[in-house]
Amino acid sequence: MPRRAMNNPRQMRSKSCGCQLCMEAYPPEQHGDRKRRRDCQGSWQARYRDANGQQKAKNFPRKKEADAFLDEVRGSVRQGTYLDPKRGEITLTAWWEQWWPANEPTRPTTRNRKLSSWRVHIEPKWGKRKLNSLTYLEIQAWLAQEVKGHATQTKVLELLRMLLRDAVRDQRIQFNPADNVTKTTSPPVKHPEDLRPPTLEQYELVREQLPIWYRPLVDFAQETGMRWGEYTGLRRRYVDLEADTVEVREIVIDDRGTPVRQGLPKTSAGVRTVPLTPKAKEALLVMLDRLDPSAAETDVEDGLHPEELLFRGPLAGETRRAQDGAVQLTGVLRGRNFRRLWIPAIKAAGIARMVRSPETGRKEWWPRMHDYRHALASRLHEAGMPEADVQYILGQERGGRVTWLYTHRSDEAVANFREAMGGSGGRHLRAVS
Repeated sequence: MPRRAMNNPRQMRSKSCGCQLCMEAYPPEQHGDRKRRRDCQGSWQARYRDANGQQKAKNFPRKKEADAFLDEVRGSVRQGTYLDPKRGEITLTAWWEQWWPANEPTRPTTRNRKLSSWRVHIEPKWGKRKLNSLTYLEIQAWLAQEVKGHATQTKVLELLRMLLRDAVRDQRIQFNPADNVTKTTSPPVKHPEDLRPPTLEQYELVREQLPIWYRPLVDFAQETGMRWGEYTGLRRRYVDLEADTVEVREIVIDDRGTPVRQGLPKTSAGVRTVPLTPKAKEALLVMLDRLDPSAAETDVEDGLHPEELLFRGPLAGETRRAQDGAVQLTGVLRGRNFRRLWIPAIKAAGIARMVRSPETGRKEWWPRMHDYRHALASRLHEAGMPEADVQYILGQERGGRVTWLYTHRSDEAVANFREAMGGSGGRHLRAVS
């Protein structure tokens, strides 16, 4: 084993010092005359080997500081806690460019949300800062003063914590300064009237204001409680008209304006069998007659295949001229485009109300298309259907904590749904063509 150097730390020669050793190293005739002095003013260089055995060095103004550093770094190398200071001196942007390819989510919605949090909030504020310069108090003040909204704070803080957590794991910084940062906003409290879904009579008024083509769509949403991406992504192969059921196996999501086919809903609870009421079945039959969708069994990897979708726009399959030739319209429904029909319809029906978020100031119209789902849940609860069965039909991962822990879905969930929606224990519904 090699012996430890006796002159570690060692004093470095300086061009500005006038001691004898520095004058010899940097002669006055070459580097200018300096005032003679007895003691050297040069810095002290502490030399050490890191955990990989590589030679490292760091300069200090005084020998006492260099000795203290050597004691500390030698101990951390022996204990396996040594961190190379230079690894933490990269900027957060440089670290993001290394971190993101290894942690990019596969789900487009999750990926786009994280990219938005980075580009809109984190990068403008912290992108040019070095990892080892970030402090808890700075991050806490930024979150409280510059990041508005409970949901936004939640997502932004989650991403920043992940970034800095992995920087700790990669031995770039000793601790995560965002670990104990807390959100300063509470979940928004909405007025009870804004939470109450519209009545069946109000929805009938909206239905009459929508173009005839889209009425089966709202009928189906009202009777099944499925999510937008679930019924706009419903394929002919997953419909069983003999058993009066549809299977939720795939969804269509919006990836920055482009509809994308996705193999599974967000949670495992979303994969389910949904029974059809007479009204929902009639809506499907209308769309089957209009579009005659293909019953082919293509895979998700094969792409969107819109010809298999049951609910599409009225221009599906039409050919339009474009600059680069003829283009066939897919007719895939997008939430952004459907809002152009929905908002005028609820206004014409006389039930529209502008709702403003108390924390962000964002405006939105009530009711939303998604409120069909809430309305169905209310109808099933009023009919006495067990909570766990309601959760299964709607594809909810869990409801209340007590319900989730102590209630289990019965084997009669589908039968309970039929009873609630049209049997002797619930309201009788008629089919609407």
